Amino acid sequence: MAKSSKAAEGLQSIPALLHRNATQLGTKPAYREKEYGIWQSWTWAETEKEIEALALGLLNLGINEGDFIAIAGRNRPYFYWSMVAAQCVGAVPVPVYQDSASEEMAYVLDHCGARFAIVEDQEQVDKIIDIQESLHQFEHMIYVDPRGLRKYDHHKLHEFSHVQEQGRAARDEFSGDLAARRAKLDYDSTCVMLYTSGTTGKPKGVVLSNRNIIEASKSSSEFDKLTGAEEVLAYLPMAWVGDFIFSIGQAYWCGFCVNCPESADTMHVDLREIGPTYYFAPPRVFETQLTNVMIRMEDAGRFKRWLFEKFMDHARKVGPAILDGGSVSGWDRLKYKLGNLMIYGPLKDTLGFGRVRVGYTAGEAIGPEIFEFYRALGINLKQLYGQTEASVFITLQPDGEVRNDTVGIAAPGVELRIADSGEVFYRSAGVFEEYYKNPESTASTKDAEGWVATGDAGFIDESSGHLRIIDRAKDVGKMASGQMFAPKYVENKLKFYPNILEAVVFGNQRDECTAFINIDLNAVGNWAERNNIGYASYQELAGHQQVLETIRSHVEEVNRSLADDPMLAHCQVHRFIVLHKELDADDGEMTRTRKVRRGVISEKFEDLLGALYDGSDDIFTTTEVTYEDGRKGSISATLSIVSAKVEAVSAPDKVAAE
Repeated sequence: MAKSSKAAEGLQSIPALLHRNATQLGTKPAYREKEYGIWQSWTWAETEKEIEALALGLLNLGINEGDFIAIAGRNRPYFYWSMVAAQCVGAVPVPVYQDSASEEMAYVLDHCGARFAIVEDQEQVDKIIDIQESLHQFEHMIYVDPRGLRKYDHHKLHEFSHVQEQGRAARDEFSGDLAARRAKLDYDSTCVMLYTSGTTGKPKGVVLSNRNIIEASKSSSEFDKLTGAEEVLAYLPMAWVGDFIFSIGQAYWCGFCVNCPESADTMHVDLREIGPTYYFAPPRVFETQLTNVMIRMEDAGRFKRWLFEKFMDHARKVGPAILDGGSVSGWDRLKYKLGNLMIYGPLKDTLGFGRVRVGYTAGEAIGPEIFEFYRALGINLKQLYGQTEASVFITLQPDGEVRNDTVGIAAPGVELRIADSGEVFYRSAGVFEEYYKNPESTASTKDAEGWVATGDAGFIDESSGHLRIIDRAKDVGKMASGQMFAPKYVENKLKFYPNILEAVVFGNQRDECTAFINIDLNAVGNWAERNNIGYASYQELAGHQQVLETIRSHVEEVNRSLADDPMLAHCQVHRFIVLHKELDADDGEMTRTRKVRRGVISEKFEDLLGALYDGSDDIFTTTEVTYEDGRKGSISATLSIVSAKVEAVSAPDKVAAE
């Protein structure tokens, strides 16, 4: 650790990096936010002043060292300032998913013992007021947007700007205390606590130190040659470790600008206006954007569709090789340049990717076809593999070594090890300190030598040295025949199709695989409108016979693809159900980061799962749902069970799979 401390040149906390940037990059933009259609901007020097005023205001409210501050809201400079201000006063910021239900928020605030909360608006204020009686340690709440809050009791409720004003007024009184607390911060000080998504149980509080965040940010920035000239768009949940690393860790280490969109609805417009040079998105975002592209092409004229398909076929053949500096003939390069002029360039600009120099996707596996689509356009999209417990980075794909079936090599400073069971282990300077108030889970995840169990099954490719993840270790099972069952691989192939939003594949300890499928309402709804097919609800469209036939064709195409894969040919989907509702985090079927909770789904839809295997042709079911306002209700439907053609697998392939 002495080496890493020296490498950071004494910059051993985020507030120290802030001060360096304010001193050396004072007039450069640090944050932008679009509000009422206009981009507002703050330089690094202005940012330091805003954060200092808030920190002084927190001291004025009586914050203690070691206190926890919950932070809930959309991506806005005020909340990034709040996290750094918390660190300045020796407190611990705890970002919370802004779309959390009151009960979810209650668990986090109670578990960490938050005394303070900084939230966005009336909605978040009301959530905490609803649960406040159960939070015996909770004292003060600070809000950014005052609309609707004028008549609330303000004894313990404070407007963000007022706290800053009071901090500025009390500068003489508290500036010495603030300087003393900042001076105490070092590499071992807690930087942030982030809660896991809780796919298998209650979320765990992951304690990350300044060492974890700064070393991970430094090494990853050097790996991709990031500089202070980068532009990023901060739109992912602030409670997610990726946003913290990109929008605080790397931003403060490199000194680049963080841009915050006006709202989720304007995100794509704002993305095009900013034109980020460094971009991250989970697979779901890339899938949605590709779906929208395909919808627009379906609506285009015949010649435009033909032109698009012709040039995209060429791009898939030579685009990735050109991007990686490979050998491509002069004629193919000329044809690709023509395609870039007519198709690829305008499409990248429309998507907001025209200036992307480095792009990453992670969170879960991305479908290889989706990944190659973006690479074919000339977008330097790469995969990384990481976890909250690693301060994100475990593996990264170097330029020129990008593959759709691996997640790259060990990130700088990371050691990898594959256990006999096939589980991936790692250790690095980014490894978390502990799970808060959970020594048992800490000990079971991180051993005495610092090796962390990822919970993922994988292997290192001998020819390239790249790590290949098969699936979550707990999800990888065996078919009744003893052959490997890896559902995520099949699900990602299914989700390549614009009509399929989500898929959950079953087959562990069974003779054959089956699936639940969610349609994409935008894509399928667009198809219905073009074909003059009326529908009144998601449920009605999902059960339409032509929709079922379309999904069947997609499943059968995936089966044909799987039949050529010796390792997973036996994972072809025999029967499926198109669900009558979208899987939803509010109903507990997914995490807030959109990962499916297989156990919950299997239990909640036990009747449907049974029908997939008992030979039924249809089944009537009633399902409880949660509405946007928190009310509970139920929906009922008779669902068709659809059989799909399964390709024969030759005997040698079966042997290979075993």
